[in-house]
Amino acid sequence: MIHSVRFTCVLDTNVIYPIEIRDLLFWFAHYELFTPKWSTHIFYEWEDVMTRKGVPEGVMNKRTAAVSSAFPDALVANYESLIDGLELKDMKDRHVLAAAIKVNANVIVTNNLKDFPKEYLAKFGLVAKSPDDFLADIIDLNHDKAVEAFRKLVLNRTNPDLDEYEVLDNFRNNGLTDTANYLHSLI
Repeated sequence: MIHSVRFTCVLDTNVIYPIEIRDLLFWFAHYELFTPKWSTHIFYEWEDVMTRKGVPEGVMNKRTAAVSSAFPDALVANYESLIDGLELKDMKDRHVLAAAIKVNANVIVTNNLKDFPKEYLAKFGLVAKSPDDFLADIIDLNHDKAVEAFRKLVLNRTNPDLDEYEVLDNFRNNGLTDTANYLHSLI
């Protein structure tokens, strides 16, 4: 079995922006079910998405500061020199792969699986997983801690205040069907 803290994952922007996905990923990371990583590029993309979605600058700054404070070792440094040597269909995704290679990650968590070909990633000892597959795998590794992290997420949620089943429904509505069903079966 994988020792979860050493299970390192680069989180793509498209799994950090949707709040339901981000919250569960970050609570699982807080409970040391995996180690999150991201690049400066990913953070800039996250800020850009928040700006385009109309998130006020103060809220955006609070979110990025809270994440940086909660996971001070998550920011990958010195990956930029790897970018130009990588071959991906979407050139904008090379920084994600470069960051994953730099930290010897196990997984890239992304909603853009088609942009990260299995065969190419295998050359670097990597796989790409959707957030739903990744989170379900994490739950499978440690049921008790996953449920504890999920319950803490629910308790800390205030806007709006939802119960466990409503949060699970939100997960399902955001593409985390297997994750929600797995957690539902455990609570």
